[in-house]
Amino acid sequence: MRSLLVPASILALAAFAATPAAAIECEGNFQVQKNGNRISTPFCADGHLAIVAREYGMQVSAQAIRYNPSVKERACRFVGDDNRVRDTCQPYRNDGDRNWR
Repeated sequence: MRSLLVPASILALAAFAATPAAAIECEGNFQVQKNGNRISTPFCADGHLAIVAREYGMQVSAQAIRYNPSVKERACRFVGDDNRVRDTCQPYRNDGDRNWR
């Protein structure tokens, strides 16, 4: 019994040490910094897009949007012109002014 307890506790300690010290905190499209300032980041924007798309009924994760451009495009087309993700989805919008010079 004792021989199993030591490896199990070492595994648990290693898993705990492998977790990030501070997770990224987002408010909408903005990342909250330690000093309280907010900066726009693609990481938070993609997460917010996933939240908005799920509100509309699309089954999508932030990770899928982050790592698959076609999923991001589908989510942007799905939510339409929702103002909360307007900047994030700008490359996928069909406003008619895409070919302006």
